[in-house]
Amino acid sequence: MHSRPLTILIGLLILLGASPGVGTAQVFIATHPKPEFTIGPLFVRANVGPAAGPVDVTVLFSVVVPATVSGGVREQDLYLLWPGEVDGEAVAGAPEPELRRTVEARGFQVTREGRLPLSARAVYSGPQRPRPEALDGGAPFVTYSREGGPLGQGAPASWIRIPWTPRLVDRTWLVELRMRLTTLRRPKQATWLENVLWGERHVITLSFNDVRTRATFPMYLAHRDRVVHLADDPSQLIINFADSDHLKIHEVYPGSSQRRSSETRRATEIVSAYLDPSEGIRPQVLSVQFGYFTGWKAWAPVLFATLFFVLGNLAGPLVTTLAKGVGARIQGRIHFGPRSSAPARHDTGTVVPRETLARISPGETTYDEILSLCGPNPEERERLSAPGRRTLVYRGRRVVPYRQRRLGWLATVHRWDVEHHEVEIELDGDRVRDIQAQVHRSRLTQPGRA
Repeated sequence: MHSRPLTILIGLLILLGASPGVGTAQVFIATHPKPEFTIGPLFVRANVGPAAGPVDVTVLFSVVVPATVSGGVREQDLYLLWPGEVDGEAVAGAPEPELRRTVEARGFQVTREGRLPLSARAVYSGPQRPRPEALDGGAPFVTYSREGGPLGQGAPASWIRIPWTPRLVDRTWLVELRMRLTTLRRPKQATWLENVLWGERHVITLSFNDVRTRATFPMYLAHRDRVVHLADDPSQLIINFADSDHLKIHEVYPGSSQRRSSETRRATEIVSAYLDPSEGIRPQVLSVQFGYFTGWKAWAPVLFATLFFVLGNLAGPLVTTLAKGVGARIQGRIHFGPRSSAPARHDTGTVVPRETLARISPGETTYDEILSLCGPNPEERERLSAPGRRTLVYRGRRVVPYRQRRLGWLATVHRWDVEHHEVEIELDGDRVRDIQAQVHRSRLTQPGRA
């Protein structure tokens, strides 16, 4: 007795994995008010591949009728209110005038009409499983939109009639509605640099019970007493991504969605979300941001990171040299300080003042006194031909700016006066024997060139 439900469940899983298509259902509407039946299970699937273009959508469902409902009440057509333009394989049959009259009576303009493929698929698996049954005449539909106004024409919607068939209430069969949507896959806005680095990204969104558009809400409002709710049977929004070896999924909403590899299709990634029947008419959404990469774009993150690393190491010394040159040039041309202050001079090395040299007496001043007066780090030279004699050398450089124009504390520097000082003190033993001092003066536009 327990084998039949298990067989049905296994058949449902195989049917979902094997049948093609993509889909999003919105609102099911009955022919008569206050329908006593529900929809379940419901599977809305979308098949996405690397190539851009229309996306095939499949809606698989059945009708759950309580045992207390009479057959006359339950045998009625269903309508599917779909936000967006639909298309699909050609089905023999003329458009249905009644659908056109229904939408035109509410002030809409029909932009397209025809019939969509409609079939029934057996749930049971195995070699004795019946083949899919195509339902004659398919599902007639009209696509309509509001006439242009202050807000523009707006997005279209479709009104689809699903004719009554006994397969709708047969628990061993699911009715399949196939369509092709051109606006389901949308490119994500990004800068040209993001497209170069990561490739083009797209967003695909499946939803259920979404009637918020300008074209769908009036139709829902007019038929809200005929809305068919979901049953407690498991229902899902499903997106199948082919060629998953070159697929990158960036973001999935909601966070409770599931990702897994297909058990029946090679290189196929499946993202799915369960539909909660307790949500009522509240929209339930499955949105995926993804991109396909091919060729060199698969290595783009590594290649660009390596390129930036190499350019950074090459450009670093160049930028540093340029910054130092520009900084030195600005420093050599602009002086900052109060008007009353004397020009700031810059000394490098050891510059021995004249007053200090005047205090050195040959024959009297000692070596230690020289270090105390002139500085502790002189350059020393000794001659092998004259033992006991050595020479202490002090070298220094003094730079003084010559200011020209002034604006407050800022002044331009016209030139720099540069002095090179060199003092040689010859010692005989521990006493000073002779002193020689030389000063070389020059003028420069930049102090760093001396």
